[in-house]
Parts: sequence; C-alpha cells; structure tokens
Amino acid sequence: MADSTDSAAPEIRPRKRRTTRAERMSEILRVLRETGSLQVGDLCARLGVSSATLRRDLAQLEEQRLLTRTHGGAKPQGAGNEVPVRYRGGRSRDAKRAIVRQAVRMLPSGSHVIALTGGSTTSELAKQLPSRADLTVVTNALNIAMEMALHPRHKLVVVGGVARPQSYELVGPWAEHVLASISIGTAFIGVDGIDAAAGITTHDENEARTNRAMLSRAKRVIVMADGSKLGKATLARIADIHDVHEVVTDLSADPGAVAAIRAVGVRVTVVEVPAT
Repeated sequence: MADSTDSAAPEIRPRKRRTTRAERMSEILRVLRETGSLQVGDLCARLGVSSATLRRDLAQLEEQRLLTRTHGGAKPQGAGNEVPVRYRGGRSRDAKRAIVRQAVRMLPSGSHVIALTGGSTTSELAKQLPSRADLTVVTNALNIAMEMALHPRHKLVVVGGVARPQSYELVGPWAEHVLASISIGTAFIGVDGIDAAAGITTHDENEARTNRAMLSRAKRVIVMADGSKLGKATLARIADIHDVHEVVTDLSADPGAVAAIRAVGVRVTVVEVPAT
C-alpha cells in the first residue's frame, strides 16, 4: 500500500486581490504626476489587468480632462498635478484608517464642536465618527456633508462657498465669512504636505485660505497625514507649523521629518498599520 506521504497535497496559493477602478485610476494619475507619461503595457503588468481594461480607464480619465491619451499610453492634461479626492481613497487606505482610529480617540467627552476640511483622510474620519448627540460637525466639504447627513444625531453645519471639483470643498470669501462667526473646539485638517520649515500646504491657494480661516477659529488643530505627506511641501501654504498642535501619521513617515516636526514643539503620534 502506498504511503500517504508519497503524494504531496497541491500547493494552495493565496489569490491576489484585484484592484478596483478607483485604485487603478489613482495609480494612473500618480504615475503621470511623477513621470510625466505612461505606457499601457508597463502599467498593465504592474496592476495585473488587461490592456482593454486599462484603456477604458484612460478613456474615462480623458473624458474628465485629467489626462490626454497618446499612442500606446497617456500624458498629463494641463499643468495641474493634484489627484482628485475621489481617486485618493484607495491610496494608503489601511494607513488612513489607522490614523483615523487614533484621531477618534482624541475626541473629548461632552459637548464639542469639530471641523473637517476636505480630503481622503478626513472623509474616512467622517465615516468613523461615533454617533453622539453632543457632537457638532462643521465642514466645507460636500462629500463629508453628505456622509454626516446620514447620521442625524450629529448637528451638521455646512460652510457655503464655490465648489472645487478636485476636493469637493466649498472655498472663497463666502466660506471664510461664515467660518469667522463659528467657534471650533477641534479642527481636523487634511493636507497635501507637512514640513517643519514649510508648514502645512495644499495644491490650491483658494483652498489654502479657506482652510486657514477654519483652523484659525479652532482651539486645537490636528493634522491627519499618511507618511507620504511628511517632509513634503506643495504650492499653497495653509499655515505655519506652529499653528498645529498635533500630527497623526503612520510608520511609513520619514523619521527625519517626524523628528523635525517634534523639534519645533508639535506633538506627533505615529500609528502602526495592522497587516492585512
């Protein structure tokens, strides 16, 4: 009789998770921003999808005027390098969720007013906010306002203004006028860059002014930024680093950038991202 050990069981390999359309589009725009062009074949191999799938993604992004298709690839359309917030959710998703869990723990008990700027991390925070009748949420982001409207226990204050399609934020003088009349306990700020010397920055100057108006009304300012944002500066300055009380980031952040921010007196909490 044959020994059962003679026939080894077939190796079971874990199935690779398929990328979603939003994740693919985020990667397409990231590659274009960093390299200035892309080839369909190279990106198909990286993402594990067919050329037909990728070309459909490129066609949709071209319809939205986010790129221009070329023979065998694509190039950026215009000079902008900001990835729209609707395509940022899949990037560093686990890190953002870990950051948000820590930020929720920072909320004080009792009646409290919080403010949320636009951004993929603040959008994740809106989804994880505890259902508390004593919590007032102020935001200038349309997508966050829609999320909060589903939770009637929260009091929701939406700041008016002119909409930015890239971030869903309402910005401009109208927004700043309303913010000037509001007292905020804690402002959770999303940024595109944070650096000890450059401060906190974003891509658009109008968005920067409105976000500055929001944090100027807050007793406590918490910046939530995944590791890719630390040590980075973008076009428009929101505020000086000394206007920030705390930063929550993850272990992918450059240790030198973390140390530099701590050296100027800003508290930095670095969270561990659970393995998936």
